[in-house]
Amino acid sequence: MGASLTAMITGLIELKRSDDSGLVAQLTHQLRQLISGGRIGKGSVLPSSRRLAAELAVSRNTVTHAFEQLVAEGYLEMSRGRRATVAAHIDERLTKAASGVIRAPLRRPSLSRWASRLAHMDWPLSYQAAFRPLRPGFADVREFPNEIWARCLRRSAVRRGRDQQALVNRPGLRQALKEYLQSSRGVRADTDQIFILPTAQAALTLIAAIVIAPGDCVWTEDPGYPGAAAAFRAAGARVVGVKLDGQGMRRVIGAPPPKVIFTTPSHQHPTGRLMSVVRRSELLAAAISGQTWVVEDDYDGEFHYDSRPVPALQGLDTQGRVFYVGTFSKAMTPEIRLGYVVAPPALAGTIEIAQRHIGLIAAAHVQEALSDFISDGHFLAHVRRMRRVYRARRDHLVEKLKQHLADVLSVEVPPGGMHLVARLRQSASDKAVAQRLIDAGVEVRALSGLALERPRDHGLILGFTAWRETEISAAVRTMAACLTPATVKRRVSSR
Repeated sequence: MGASLTAMITGLIELKRSDDSGLVAQLTHQLRQLISGGRIGKGSVLPSSRRLAAELAVSRNTVTHAFEQLVAEGYLEMSRGRRATVAAHIDERLTKAASGVIRAPLRRPSLSRWASRLAHMDWPLSYQAAFRPLRPGFADVREFPNEIWARCLRRSAVRRGRDQQALVNRPGLRQALKEYLQSSRGVRADTDQIFILPTAQAALTLIAAIVIAPGDCVWTEDPGYPGAAAAFRAAGARVVGVKLDGQGMRRVIGAPPPKVIFTTPSHQHPTGRLMSVVRRSELLAAAISGQTWVVEDDYDGEFHYDSRPVPALQGLDTQGRVFYVGTFSKAMTPEIRLGYVVAPPALAGTIEIAQRHIGLIAAAHVQEALSDFISDGHFLAHVRRMRRVYRARRDHLVEKLKQHLADVLSVEVPPGGMHLVARLRQSASDKAVAQRLIDAGVEVRALSGLALERPRDHGLILGFTAWRETEISAAVRTMAACLTPATVKRRVSSR
């Protein structure tokens, strides 16, 4: 029996010295497969390490190490002076898993309510196709001073090689950001209230984790930013959409105060409307101190074209109720994955601990590089230049839409931001129209897809910041060829 088992093992095992995994790993894997597949039965006594090594033309250490590994995994049993024996009580589930044999069908996994709804959410969009006009929400990476940024990164990498501090939020960036936000947006904060995160979405996740209890009510704009609803729902909140008027989010009269109010007052996402100072004061008045928190997302607040930016909601707050959230991916490039949150003073300590617990930590060398980029004046210079460039692109897109598509689209000119909304004059399905344009090579988004509840607004969201004027002109010509009053009307009647 011993000779026949030895012959079987040596006949089935094939070791390749050219395999990068190594002889021990190969032998261990193949013996495991023979045992789990039933080729070597329970209780079988394996050849001695010396004999098997000779038969396989490997060192005895190779066989010994393989045996020891299988003993540790529970496939073999060994004792002093006795040969390795296949364990008599190997768990069948273990052998089936190792052999890849599954005899019973897997049950559908049990998911949280939030995870079970992910497949039906229209956010975030999965961009599989090439970058095409007029995809909204992206900066023009071709206009970014990449050489200057590269120098900042190199300088930071050298410094990091000598700096052993493991600070999650780099003091230099905190100070630079504090000064920038104070001068440009009227944000009032100490450096220890500023937290650097991988993205602005990470900031929303962090805020939701510390202030939301399951069942808490959150007001968000409707239509609005889907990422906010996603973050708060994941924490167990009950999200309620608040309709908009010409000044943005309206105060809900008579309703009990929510736990959180989420708003984008500088450029309402997605309509681009600017919330007036009066409306901002009303919104703060609805946030009862100690019961309601306001989350202000200033995602593209650097880009105001027709007037000076209205001061941030956070700067008007006198009771420490506002979280101010921002990102660098809009003003710089999408690849610079850094966001931040300015926390209310009373929650700064909690945020600091929660940030480390959840692991929402941005790379230290990128933080240091951005600190230099801001402190040396490069960030502000870039923003000022792009403000002029983007305003010209916005105006060019508006002009071309009015020239070629005035009978089909009614254009809303935003005072700032990185996209605009064009509403369909016909009562058409904006999702169907958007898909038709995407198929033609112009990547727009349907406004109704950003509705929190039943959509009331229908239109197209068109980005203009990532595209030069010649590219914008070509895209509008494509749109004009696809959309005429007659073709849009035919699509509606055929639904």
